Amino acid sequence: MTGHKIAMLTAGGLAPCLSSAVGGLIERYSELAPEAPMIGYLSGYKGLLQGNSIAVTPEVRRRAHVLHAHGGTPLGNSRVKLTNVADCVKRGLVKEGEAPLQVAANQLVKDGITILHTIGGDDTNTTAADLAAYLANNGYSLTVVGLPKTIDNDVVPIRQTLGAWTAAEQGAVFFENVVNEQSTSSRQLVIHEVMGRHCGWLTAATARAWRERLDKLEFLPEFNLSRRHKDIDAIYVPEMLIDIEAEAKRLKAVMDEMDSVNIFVSEGACVNEIVAEIEAKGEKVDRDAFGHVKLDQVKVGDWFGKQFGKKIGADKTLVQKSGYFGRSAAANKADLELIRAMVHVAVDSALAGIPGVVGHDEERGDELRAIEFPRIKGGKHFDPSVSWFADMLKDIGQSA
Repeated sequence: MTGHKIAMLTAGGLAPCLSSAVGGLIERYSELAPEAPMIGYLSGYKGLLQGNSIAVTPEVRRRAHVLHAHGGTPLGNSRVKLTNVADCVKRGLVKEGEAPLQVAANQLVKDGITILHTIGGDDTNTTAADLAAYLANNGYSLTVVGLPKTIDNDVVPIRQTLGAWTAAEQGAVFFENVVNEQSTSSRQLVIHEVMGRHCGWLTAATARAWRERLDKLEFLPEFNLSRRHKDIDAIYVPEMLIDIEAEAKRLKAVMDEMDSVNIFVSEGACVNEIVAEIEAKGEKVDRDAFGHVKLDQVKVGDWFGKQFGKKIGADKTLVQKSGYFGRSAAANKADLELIRAMVHVAVDSALAGIPGVVGHDEERGDELRAIEFPRIKGGKHFDPSVSWFADMLKDIGQSA
């Protein structure tokens, strides 16, 4: 293979797949196009706008396998929307009067890039599509092939995004220690806030992973150490209607019996209600370059703690967030296998000049392929009626 120069970038939040996906791309190109030069833009689209990149040297090619054992990303991330001109100017990424898409396109032309791999969520990959379209309209041929990274598993029409399985597993590992706080005082309310802005898949999957870990533990109910003390008493995701009063009544009965309550909640559950409350007070809720509410200001876990604390008679409320712990982990075995499969398709597609985002296409029989950019959308909802989740709710005594 000759005539290609390949670039990669990672963008958005972290997920347990970025480092491994970068390593996998390097390994695959080293097999199929060993003479093709490769670079990585640093800090996502920020690095592309600024022309800041590092080369994939022969030593990096030789030892790319090392990346599979690490979390994070060697290339660095950022959240930049190339079509949000005002934000790019405000952040000093382009000068007043410059068009970010043009600046990025000019940099790709200057660097001689013919293949660009973007590893990120729907925002990252749709931005890449905007860039490819801009270049095509200006007579420059660039093949963009994205890899779907998001622990929320919420990209349409992709069955499973990279890093989500690992994040769920790690969230369960995180809770294995946190749950012991239920024994720190009488009538303890423990709230585990899990990432997931619009989609409850990660919260549901983390809850399932935690209960699977419980299956492997021994207990001593004769000495006040029962499985029930460490099990989940409620799971709240954005896709569910939550009757706070009814749930408070149910959870008070649990508190009276067990002296503790454990709740799993998505960071996006009831966000609209919380934002409305904040704005009704005349306070402003900040949003990022993509228009998303900054969830660190909303504090969903704290809100649920305030809703339930008094109603269920909690003496103490503890809110713990597993998001940064889970998303920064190295990929587990299941994700490593998924990364490998997707990387192979990504490289094959790129060398064949086929653009898109690689994934198992739910609208085409789950075929693993480069899915056309116009069909890629964020915000895929979790279906709370799926049998494994509905059965889990029933098992913990919660109505669907």
